[in-house]
Amino acid sequence: MRKTVLMAGLTLWSAALLAQAPTAPTQNANTRFEQLGPTLPTPNTFRTAAGAPGKDYFQNRADYDIKVELDDANQKIIGTETVTYHNNSTDELPFIWLQLDQNLFAKGSTGSVTRTGGVNESGMSFAQLQNLTSVRERSSQQATDKYGYKITSVKDSKSGSPLKYTINQTMMRIDLPAPLKPGASYSFNVDWNYFVTEYYGRSGMEFFAKDGNYNYFIAHWFPRLCAYNDVNGWQNKQFLGQGEFTLIFGNYKVAITAPSDHIVGATGECQNYKQVLSATQQKRLAQAATSKNPVVIVTQDEAETALKTKPSDKVSKKTWVFAAANVRDFAFTSSRRFIWDAMQTDVYGDGRKIWSMSYYAKEGNPLWGQYSTRVVEHTLKSYGNRTIKYPYPVAISCHATAGGGMEYPMISFNGGRPEPDGTYSEQTKAGMIGVIIHEVGHNFFPMIVNSDERQWTWMDEGLNTFCQYLAEKEWDYNFPSRRGEPQYIVDYMKSDKSVLSPIMTSSDNVISLGPNAYAKPATALNILRETVMGRELFDYAFKEYARRWAFKSPEPADFFRTLEDASGVDLDWFWKGWFYGVEPVDQDLVEVDWFKVDAGDPVATKAAAKAEAQLRAGTISKQRDAATKAETVVAKDSTMKDFYNSYDPYAVTDTDKKKYQDYLATLSEDERKSLETNAGTNFYTLSLKNKGGIPMPVIIRMQFEDGTDSVARFPAEIWRFNDVSIKKVIATPKKVTQWTLDPYQEIADIDAENNSFPRVAQPTRFQLFKQQQRFGPQGPNPMQQQRRATPPPATQGSGKN
Repeated sequence: MRKTVLMAGLTLWSAALLAQAPTAPTQNANTRFEQLGPTLPTPNTFRTAAGAPGKDYFQNRADYDIKVELDDANQKIIGTETVTYHNNSTDELPFIWLQLDQNLFAKGSTGSVTRTGGVNESGMSFAQLQNLTSVRERSSQQATDKYGYKITSVKDSKSGSPLKYTINQTMMRIDLPAPLKPGASYSFNVDWNYFVTEYYGRSGMEFFAKDGNYNYFIAHWFPRLCAYNDVNGWQNKQFLGQGEFTLIFGNYKVAITAPSDHIVGATGECQNYKQVLSATQQKRLAQAATSKNPVVIVTQDEAETALKTKPSDKVSKKTWVFAAANVRDFAFTSSRRFIWDAMQTDVYGDGRKIWSMSYYAKEGNPLWGQYSTRVVEHTLKSYGNRTIKYPYPVAISCHATAGGGMEYPMISFNGGRPEPDGTYSEQTKAGMIGVIIHEVGHNFFPMIVNSDERQWTWMDEGLNTFCQYLAEKEWDYNFPSRRGEPQYIVDYMKSDKSVLSPIMTSSDNVISLGPNAYAKPATALNILRETVMGRELFDYAFKEYARRWAFKSPEPADFFRTLEDASGVDLDWFWKGWFYGVEPVDQDLVEVDWFKVDAGDPVATKAAAKAEAQLRAGTISKQRDAATKAETVVAKDSTMKDFYNSYDPYAVTDTDKKKYQDYLATLSEDERKSLETNAGTNFYTLSLKNKGGIPMPVIIRMQFEDGTDSVARFPAEIWRFNDVSIKKVIATPKKVTQWTLDPYQEIADIDAENNSFPRVAQPTRFQLFKQQQRFGPQGPNPMQQQRRATPPPATQGSGKN
């Protein structure tokens, strides 16, 4: 840190430093802070420049009346539906498009044959190998053409006449008898069936060899209407597996026929519990309607009794009837293995009670019985307070396999499974709670704020992951969140640009989906909330976005524009850097120059000059000369001395004092006060470089000589005249001994080593160990270790996991 004393006095100091001219900009500096302009679609009467739905905004809808049977013996779905399609657009529609998502698993589908990857010579699981070569099959002997839809009938609902249709892989076009006019409706029937695949993360079944039964998680199971809107017309992009589902709202009545000993959960409210539940189970459900804690509706003993039946056994059937209003999809789960608990609570304190429910096999306990339903309720409360109140009557968490999760309206399939002995690691517990929050939270994004998942993964996953992070902190302040904090995205943003894609990449083309579409947008929103905008402005704008677009279909521009419109903060530079680019954040504190004002007082000026001269004079040569005590010529012979041998250039003379007083007399009263105020001030010029590319706020911590510290914050616009290098003056009465950029890890800076001045070495740790070979699986989790270390009691009950 260089120290410079300004000799020209405060007036010239003010002209030279406090009113710095902007540094010469680079060629592209200003473009970072220009508006997105033509990058965003032109506002119109459908979508306004403010980011709100326009006066001509429309969305079509489809109402469904479905009857479906789960054939447990053959693991097959057999269904028939009556669909009433409402054309609310201003266009005549000569045909309509439906999604046939199960055809992802059909032989030759684009999603199947375009899988890429290589064989890992060190070993692979059967599932990993199968993913590289074919669709998911229950055995290698089964032909791939077994899977996918078998459409057996498409007819006009009134006349019963067959309708012409064309299947293009995961899409089906139905040609209408006459163009459907604006404001008109049309009803048609479709009959279909398909074989259920193994659970692949979105839907399917899980087989339990020990009892020979299945858990079914049935989703994207019926032909569903594609979206038609003002942006894309028909959204009929093929389902390749990664880009999820773009759907429209409607009302559903669904009758689900399953073996009589199955428990069925689904989107919506069951209309006939009296016909499908025992009297005892109905009493428990009534108890749960007034309970603040989960009540078990179907017990583990009842589930284990049902497990004596096998899918191949001939059993009677039951039909469960569900109704759901204004939802964009429908999913259900069915199994004889399910435990079911529930509670109906006033989540928002407004008198309206909502059901929180969980369905899980005994393999999920003790975790699921203790946590799942409580986490469901917590999620509704947390998300509702940040967006809109949850409008539906029920929210369900269903235990599906060991990991991952998937969302549908009012129901989600979630992982998280303890060890067979009932123990679990902290990671397993946190993972289960986190995934339930995430998947239940998807009820808000995209089940209510209905974004186009086939095109923009980040609009549901990124926004939802951000809300998940906040809900996790509200569940437990010390919750080990995986995403949301800026420091967690650093490793991804350090990656080579060749393996990165912008957040604004269509869903099926995103590389590294988790970091790109979940973590990076969630981190960006957290940075907006904590650092760029502040919590008050951000929370208001984010809630306004949810309010504007609840039960509507926003596009990215609507989100960007709404946040700016409702906050009054220009964020185009932020969207450019974080959403449209792949550059990282890397600020470099290159140097700090230290300046002091020379007020002209000769007493202070000459004392400082004398001290500096003495410091320079203390060379090693002079120190050794003094130690030898050798006499010089001048010391021996006094005739060799003259005026300058006794002259003290640092002595303050009357002339010096008069000159200073004359100078003070020229100053105005304000200038004199300013001189007195700033005489002891330290002025530091910080030289900063933006090495990463994304302009971000500059946050600098000053550690003072007296042990205290302070933080200065400058908005990102500090880079608007030069996006590569800038200088910034900071004035402080205290002497700074250490400067640190981004001290609280707020901006995802990828290189902490260039964030300090003077530089602070960052150690790379290494571990010393005794060489040994380790074989076998990972050791016991802490809960198992504790059990092994604690002797069992003299008598032990027969409780179950």
